[in-house]
Amino acid sequence: MDRMYRFTRHVYDLSRRYYLLGRDRLIAQIDSKPGDLVLEMGCGTARNLIKFNKRHPDRQLFGLDAAAVMLETAEKSLAKHNCEAKLVCEYAEKLDHQNTFGLEEKFDVIFFSYSLSMMPTWPDAIDAALANLKPGGRLYVVDFWDQGKLPGFTAKALQTWLHWFGVHFRPELLDYLQKTAAEKSLNLQVQSVGPRYAYIATITA
Repeated sequence: MDRMYRFTRHVYDLSRRYYLLGRDRLIAQIDSKPGDLVLEMGCGTARNLIKFNKRHPDRQLFGLDAAAVMLETAEKSLAKHNCEAKLVCEYAEKLDHQNTFGLEEKFDVIFFSYSLSMMPTWPDAIDAALANLKPGGRLYVVDFWDQGKLPGFTAKALQTWLHWFGVHFRPELLDYLQKTAAEKSLNLQVQSVGPRYAYIATITA
């Protein structure tokens, strides 16, 4: 991960704005209140945490990412925007609110923004997130859908482009969210971003 992002982290936010659609919509929709513990899994440059802080101030922010070089950039961005967040370099599937962040309480909100499609162990990451939510807490995911309503050539070109950057097209990810929610009797809501380009999923624990 560090090798992949050693240089691209400097242009990451500029380039991703054109195809990581729905991120700001997700941030706007996150249901939280002052004092809540909010964690982004795969926080990268902290772009989303900074945006979240501007829209929802007075939350306690946390970020987790497997790439140490991305967190170096994140720390600088947080300081530049006067945004406080505790960042930890760790794999998402190893999340434990006590061991990872030294918290006695679990999180009120956890969200993934186009990060699950880059995680080889994404089912374990989802399970870890749910295990670290308070009762009534909310898990949010924005990620690529199946592009089922896009022209075939467009969908194929997008998936090829994503593969170049280590992003793996996983339409089965939403299936797993639906299956997990059903097994655990959790409420799941899904919104489409564009013509099945991406989706925003919300699970209430």
